[in-house]
Amino acid sequence: MDVPPRIVPYGDRALMIELDGAPAVVAWDAAVRAAAPEGVADIVPAAATLLVVADERADLSRLAASLSALTVDTGRDGLDAVTGTVVEIPVRYDGPDLGDVARLTGLGEDEVVRAHQASVWRVAFGGFAPGFGYLTGGDPRLEVPRRASARTVVPAGAVALAGEYTGVYPRASPGGWQLIGTTRAPMWDLRRDPPALLRPGAVVRFVEE
Repeated sequence: MDVPPRIVPYGDRALMIELDGAPAVVAWDAAVRAAAPEGVADIVPAAATLLVVADERADLSRLAASLSALTVDTGRDGLDAVTGTVVEIPVRYDGPDLGDVARLTGLGEDEVVRAHQASVWRVAFGGFAPGFGYLTGGDPRLEVPRRASARTVVPAGAVALAGEYTGVYPRASPGGWQLIGTTRAPMWDLRRDPPALLRPGAVVRFVEE
């Protein structure tokens, strides 16, 4: 049975739900959005917390009680049941670290590619740079450490792995994730509404270009 998370005040207009990792954040984010408790102005997921921002007229104690009453399955089965917008990202698996990922996982390079494509990834939260989404829910065999030394420049569109996450660099920047491929899909475009292609809760599938 899931242990209820701590729900604590965060300033005078928000509540912080303390969770035990990205899968729980994804499940709680979906549950709160689906329940749409009265008084919620915004929901901000992070690596192990979910910030629920209240509107000016909300009663925080009543909102906390509503959140506490939610039943959320944070196990893998519950996570797999979460639905959302499906985003397909075409990838050319030509990353310079693909061989290292194969060595670290004990898989062949083609098996790494198949596992990455077969996974149903979900955007747990955003951060690092505008348009960067931390995607979770992948094949556990793909969990690899960050590089021992970060690159000073990772190109925009680089598809990468680190820990339980995969992600796509939205712009050229320093980075220490393992690079397995590239995509031409823009992660951040101010001409688009919203600018970010990957928003929390979205389902993402990678397909070979």
